[in-house]
Amino acid sequence: MRRIPVGNFIIGKEEKAAVNAVLDSGRISEGKYTRLFEQEWAKYIGTKYAVALNSGTSAIIAGLLFLIYDDRFPKVKPGAKVITSPVTYIATANAIKLAGLEPVFVDIDPKDFTINCDQVELILKKDKDIAAMIPVHLFGFPNDMDRLSYLSKKYDVVLFEDSAQAHGTIYKGKKVGSLSLLSNFSFYIAHNIQAGELGVIVTNDSKIFSIIKRIKANGRMCDCAECSRHKGACRYSKGDRIYEVDPRFHHELIGYNFKTTEFQTALALSQLKHADEIFRKRSGNVKYLNGKLNKYKHILNLPPFNTNVSYLAYPITIKDQNIISRRYLRKHLEEHGVETRSLFGCIPNQQPAYSSYHELYKDNLPNADFVGSNGFYVGCHQYLTKIDLNYMVKVFGEALDGIKK
Repeated sequence: MRRIPVGNFIIGKEEKAAVNAVLDSGRISEGKYTRLFEQEWAKYIGTKYAVALNSGTSAIIAGLLFLIYDDRFPKVKPGAKVITSPVTYIATANAIKLAGLEPVFVDIDPKDFTINCDQVELILKKDKDIAAMIPVHLFGFPNDMDRLSYLSKKYDVVLFEDSAQAHGTIYKGKKVGSLSLLSNFSFYIAHNIQAGELGVIVTNDSKIFSIIKRIKANGRMCDCAECSRHKGACRYSKGDRIYEVDPRFHHELIGYNFKTTEFQTALALSQLKHADEIFRKRSGNVKYLNGKLNKYKHILNLPPFNTNVSYLAYPITIKDQNIISRRYLRKHLEEHGVETRSLFGCIPNQQPAYSSYHELYKDNLPNADFVGSNGFYVGCHQYLTKIDLNYMVKVFGEALDGIKK
């Protein structure tokens, strides 16, 4: 029986060479590969700066802490509210809470999981405690960034893109992540560009670049490359390694240890070389599956196809579980080797960790609740072959053929 995983990461000669180069360098903590990756990722996204962190979750937390620390954003203070999506990996909401802020959830478009901008504006009109918005480009689908940018300026709230799942997605000629004050990416194992665990903040703001580098190093006073490389040539020294105040161990901010390693950034660099090819293959796989599965459109909502979307996976929503249940279809697929994952549940209504929000959001997020209950996804990654895709179509057909319109 074939096995079609949701995601895959094939370790080839190039990836092994990247890891061995780190080992041969004698340094596994942040160094030249991390600096090079930050430069190349910023160039790829189209921003001036990028800061590598140990995960996408850490990147969101660090970004929010920066906003709290920076006096340019007086509305972003402990307890302030942040509009975000109710349907995404829970890390986004968790990061908001862990930064001492309060998530506010708005409903989504059930077709592409983008947040409802009309609802966003209604909330901004009513609630003066809203300080920021974190739209999530889920599965690679871009939000309406023109409208959100307009609203952020009109109501004086910070716009912070969660681009964790949208490596390379293009919105009106620009890559997502470059369309707001700051943005995070994740390089988790199943994402389009993979490194196991790794996160990044991108921005055009030099102060964000500087402060995030300090926040991720337990809030130390210095962010310079020389200090991080332990060379001693630093404005705090006298040209030798004797510091009156050692900037590596003197801390002006309360931060975290969110530093990454050379292994992750070296692997990400090896993947980044193939970013455009990965994008094309995933896009082609979605187009092919849509063409083959379109005959079941009376049963399934398939992902909208757009050549500008960098697809993380192939999300599907069952229109009516009285016709076929999600559990039955997923069980059939799994038993025949096609791995599935249920689509992220509606956070305030379906995630146990947010049970205290259930009463507040009950019946207020119908699309999010529907997608959370009826949605799931399968793989569309770059390692799939035409034989794999045809096998997936065959397995779907065995479960769906015969169900009348």
